[in-house]
Amino acid sequence: MAESIQEIKQKLQAATYHELPELFQLYEQDERSGVKQAIEKAKKHLTAYQKEVERTATLWQYEKQYAAYSYICGIDEVGRGPLAGPVVAGAVILPKNCDILYINDSKKLSEKKREELYDIIMDKAVAVGLGFSTPERIDEINILQATYEAMREAVSKLEVTPDLLLNDAVTIPELSMKQIPIIKGDAKSISIGAASIVAKVTRDRLMVQYDSIFPEYGFASNKGYGAQAHIEALKKYGPCPIHRKSFITHFC
Repeated sequence: MAESIQEIKQKLQAATYHELPELFQLYEQDERSGVKQAIEKAKKHLTAYQKEVERTATLWQYEKQYAAYSYICGIDEVGRGPLAGPVVAGAVILPKNCDILYINDSKKLSEKKREELYDIIMDKAVAVGLGFSTPERIDEINILQATYEAMREAVSKLEVTPDLLLNDAVTIPELSMKQIPIIKGDAKSISIGAASIVAKVTRDRLMVQYDSIFPEYGFASNKGYGAQAHIEALKKYGPCPIHRKSFITHFC
């Protein structure tokens, strides 16, 4: 008895990407339109997957170039531009045989995809470190120096000491290990991309928590950036304790 269209669809949906070509061969002579549509859909998914595998392979160029180093750490920060909230730095050491797909500059990913990748990175990484610089510290020493402090803290929190740092565009003062600054590194290095995702998700979650404490400013949606509604609330209510005073002189 021939398999139903629904049964074939379920097989295609349940198959791994490695199993799909064999199923395509098995059912390619089936003339039913529902089967043909299911196969066409599965082929599109497989093509997209193969393109992602190829794209991800290019993100390993620096990690492969410096493969002689035992522990390569990607570093990135999130939150230099907002009017409120901390700067958060992420430091991530991935295993050399890591197979995570879809890592990219965190700004290019949806919130849902960042959250998914955050869990995968935290599970598979050799080590993850986070560093924070408060609004008070940003006002005290300026945003650049505060960012460097957060990055140094992130490195210090790693359970494994890296011997090479891949940084997004900067060289961090006061660190002894070798550093490689890479322009737009979060879109070119898998380690920096992973660090940007960890830092972004961590900071966004913090800002959602702050929203429950200071609901007037819409931090859950604007994450402290200068959205129009945020600026209007700042003018109406004045600053709250997590605003960066040095960033809001034009508004209040």
